[in-house]
Amino acid sequence: MRRARILVVDDQLPNRELLRRVLQLEGYEISEATNGREALESVRAALPDLILLDALMPELDGFGVVSALKRDPATRLVPIVMVTTLETLANKLRAVDLGVDDFLNKPVNLTELTTRVRSLLALKRFTDELEHAARVLESLASVVERRDGYTGLHCQRVGAYARLVGSALGLDEETLDVVRLGGVLHDLGKVAMPDEVLRKPGRLTDAERALIETHAPIGADLCLPMRTMERSVPILRHHHERLDGTGYPGKLRGEQISLEVRVVTVVDIYDALSTRRPYREPTPPETSMRILREEAERGWWDERVVECLADMISGGQIASVAETVEASAALRAVAPPDPKAAG
Repeated sequence: MRRARILVVDDQLPNRELLRRVLQLEGYEISEATNGREALESVRAALPDLILLDALMPELDGFGVVSALKRDPATRLVPIVMVTTLETLANKLRAVDLGVDDFLNKPVNLTELTTRVRSLLALKRFTDELEHAARVLESLASVVERRDGYTGLHCQRVGAYARLVGSALGLDEETLDVVRLGGVLHDLGKVAMPDEVLRKPGRLTDAERALIETHAPIGADLCLPMRTMERSVPILRHHHERLDGTGYPGKLRGEQISLEVRVVTVVDIYDALSTRRPYREPTPPETSMRILREEAERGWWDERVVECLADMISGGQIASVAETVEASAALRAVAPPDPKAAG
């Protein structure tokens, strides 16, 4: 098993040497930085499992480092322990607001240091395992897409469109991640559908339609045991609900349907209309929006979400996102296998 990597950031050499000696005896791999800018460069070069960070440093202080790392999705889950002489409540509240995970006061109690480090690294391993499981589910969703030769990158586009529209509607970053993941996984339950139904070139019978409708609760139930998926599960279960209560599977109405679900539902329909099917050609954007507006007036969809999507289409953002999804898929298709992944 790979040794945990810890980055020690402090402008005072004696402080770094003490922490390095103690943590190396515990079996950790240690790297060092003497200021905030060096710390960010070190993180970019090799992602650590934990950072021990001084607050007061030249060039860029600890608060600036925390702010930069916690804003970046690639680094925001790395635990940060601020090791400092600053004991005022105002400084601690500022650090907590920025995302610091724990504090150690100088001079450091070595027993407390090793105990806190072990605890945070155990939590980091658990988080990494859950993140890996979520990526497995995303891969499974891609398999579902490939089974249906007509939807292509539908789920990837729905996730990207949902994030774009959600951002325009003012959703926070954490909720945008939930919406994107829910969009990517919304059809996960179709993995349980037989090929003769999923790939049928034509209209479905009533029995086949009833079977297809079970994909929503099946997908939600697949993700339900994962705590990291907790907020995305309602999207998988309810993305076919309608505001007037005529949708499925729960016949939810109005405010029972969250904004996150409403966003994914609208962009899902838009992309479905825009996709070629055996029985029809893709619908042009203006026609798709006319259909969505008519259905919103009928009481099915959230008019605010529909109009926000229309703005994104007219402004070219949707087309740009679609191109990015296509380009990313093409790169993944030709990329050589990662030798580390095999290990």
